[in-house]
Amino acid sequence: MTTKLNAPFTRELDLNGEKYTVTLTPEGFKLVQKGKRKGVELTWNSIVNGDAALAHALNASVEDGHAAMSGGRHQTKH
Repeated sequence: MTTKLNAPFTRELDLNGEKYTVTLTPEGFKLVQKGKRKGVELTWNSIVNGDAALAHALNASVEDGHAAMSGGRHQTKH
């Protein structure tokens, strides 16, 4: 039998030698690199409805377009 997710809980995750914190809530989850404030936050509805996959695909296509226009190099602000 599974346990209902009624309250948020946090776990540490090690990916490729970098530590992250994942927080699961009844509304969704958030993944943040340790020591940082901003991360990825998704709602369960966006995952179930496919909105998260659509947003990911859109962001990937925009990033590929920028790389192609800049000759594959990332531009930096000075």
